[in-house]
Amino acid sequence: MPEPNKHSPEKGPNRARSFGPPLLLLFFLILMVMYVGSGTLLSTPQALTQDQYLWNLYNGNVARQEFKGLPQGTNAIEGALQGSLEVEREEKPRSFEVSFSDVAQNEELFRSIASELRVGQIGLPVLLQAVEDGWYEPRRMRLLSAYQRETPPPAAGAERAKPAGEAAESRARAVARTRQQQALWVEVLARSRGAYESALIQEHGSFDPTRDLKFELPEAPGQFWTRVEISDDADLALALAALQKSGATLEAKTFNITPTEGSRWGDSSSHALDLLILWGPWLIILAVFLFFLRQVRSQGGAGGVMNFGRSRAQVYSKENRTNVTFDDVAGAEEAKSEVRELVEFLKNPGRFTRIGGRIPRGVCLVGPPGCGKTLLAKAIAGEAEVPFFSISGSDFVEMFVGVGASRVRDLFKQARESSPCIIFLDEIDAVGRRRGSGMGGGHDEREQTLNAILVEMDGFGTDEGIIVIAATNRPDVLDPALLRPGRFDRQVVIDLPDVEGRKSILSVHLKKVKHGPDVDVDALSRGTPGYSGADLAAIVNEAAIMAVLDKREQVSMADLDEAREKVIYGRQKRSRKMEEEDRRIVAYHEAGHAVVAAAIPEVDPPSKVTIVPRGRSLGMTTFLPEREQYHMQRRRLLGMLAVGFGGRVAEQEFCGDISAGASDDIRRATDLARTMVTELGMSDAIGPIHYAERQGSDFLGTELMRGKSHSEDTAREIDQEVQRLLSEAYERAVGIV
Repeated sequence: MPEPNKHSPEKGPNRARSFGPPLLLLFFLILMVMYVGSGTLLSTPQALTQDQYLWNLYNGNVARQEFKGLPQGTNAIEGALQGSLEVEREEKPRSFEVSFSDVAQNEELFRSIASELRVGQIGLPVLLQAVEDGWYEPRRMRLLSAYQRETPPPAAGAERAKPAGEAAESRARAVARTRQQQALWVEVLARSRGAYESALIQEHGSFDPTRDLKFELPEAPGQFWTRVEISDDADLALALAALQKSGATLEAKTFNITPTEGSRWGDSSSHALDLLILWGPWLIILAVFLFFLRQVRSQGGAGGVMNFGRSRAQVYSKENRTNVTFDDVAGAEEAKSEVRELVEFLKNPGRFTRIGGRIPRGVCLVGPPGCGKTLLAKAIAGEAEVPFFSISGSDFVEMFVGVGASRVRDLFKQARESSPCIIFLDEIDAVGRRRGSGMGGGHDEREQTLNAILVEMDGFGTDEGIIVIAATNRPDVLDPALLRPGRFDRQVVIDLPDVEGRKSILSVHLKKVKHGPDVDVDALSRGTPGYSGADLAAIVNEAAIMAVLDKREQVSMADLDEAREKVIYGRQKRSRKMEEEDRRIVAYHEAGHAVVAAAIPEVDPPSKVTIVPRGRSLGMTTFLPEREQYHMQRRRLLGMLAVGFGGRVAEQEFCGDISAGASDDIRRATDLARTMVTELGMSDAIGPIHYAERQGSDFLGTELMRGKSHSEDTAREIDQEVQRLLSEAYERAVGIV
């Protein structure tokens, strides 16, 4: 291998580092601290007097409280206030603190009051009616009174404009002005809400919560406190007399909630708290700055915050394998033999280089979805005794241009350091689409990523021992420069498995589940033409789930048959209720398909007919091929057209009318007839000419401004020929039915 450049900018100690993002973040942190310092976010708790605290405590406004000791050896209470008598619920709690000379003797009482259950407000007439009807039984009353002295400052110049006697009198009235508040709380033993509903239903025959439920009732009988709405002293006297008559005891308390008066003890603040509030934000800024400075210095490491352009590939080695081997891959023997050569070259490269041979630099796995491309790559990772880098094509694409190319360069840099090794690019079509095509002329980020891949692959030396394996199910949209020899020398096609391949795949998956002796793998493989390896794995898994749900220890053949139809067509809908006429239409429709298929020898014979709804269809007719079909002859296709019209003909002949149930049959028959005329050259009138329109999407790499390649007269002849094929197939189905 060539000696690495000792003066590489990536290895040098004077590598330039970008301090822009950390400094920008530091600027925003300074602005935030200035905003915090203004007192908008970080505010000191409100210092309450003891009377203010008790007033809020008895009125249920203390949302949280903690009993703490102060440095002076006294006790304090810190917490948060939620709501007030005027405001039922505020946006967020207000923190407070209050100090006592000795909280220990009252701590249990304060906790008990804070934990009391309080339920809303209730009008005095409603309360008295509930007590009279026996739904409430009053136990205790609390009459809370609070006063607050207010001394509003006089208007400017008002005192000078008045005589001395009047000014003194106005000052006296201002000093004597007070604001009073009263609250009456009642503890009641309430009956349950269910008993109330039953009583009203028995009396009136119905119960409407919005109309009949005028006061709070718990789900089960219990006690709670509720505040009585009092408008004047007359209502208060009436409430006290009525509730005392019902057996409630009265407890009256008065509080002076004037902020400058009331009871206080000591100073709840401390010098340590002041210092923390003053210097704490600046210490946080310094710590954050040092943290980002350290991250910038270590941005070459794996966990640096500036590693946005680093590769995200997962690395598998001898110690960290995928536990998947070639024995777990079935149905693709040719593909396995080709990729097995790669593993053999990495294990023993001397066998190939002895006679001048060179292993392919890149191998592209191509095939429909679910055929085992990624599974084969996992098997390579499990078999190879060299590092295996696995990454998806979408991991290269980001919003910022240049990030994908940076990740590609970093990926191949790590691969060179771990040579010999394998790089696996899953779903390479995410970054390998044809450049300069599609709407808008391309995609800068994706094209730069593709250019980086092309340069890295083309710059390989035969002695580097790096092999690139890619997987895609869209080879038609890949850039031609990516598929040329020297980059991806081979394209390994993984097709849908044949009957023997399906048998091998089913045998691999059935080894992992317990199955009964009635399971016939040969019959199941013959009955699943066109199924991919993923479909077959899903069939075995669904069958195992069915057996577990039926409380059986083994999977039976019936489970596999049901799972096969469930994977393709959906679950049976046995709970759907259908009218007899609908069932009759579905039965004749499916019978028509079966009868026509049985009468035409060129098509597959019918295997199963059911009118049980499954998925989006109301009925289903399945066909079981007698052998693998690799050629589609014209007689077979014409027979398939007639089979497609069999259901529509049966409805018309035996039901006296036609329905919309044949819409999908008509669509598929029309598509098949048009394909026969425009692509397969099976029309004598049109001839063996390809008239199909452009396929694909403008966004997936196909060229724009490529319209029809034939005239309007030719298009009219094509439509007439398609109509002729469909009409003849329909008449053939009519003759059979």
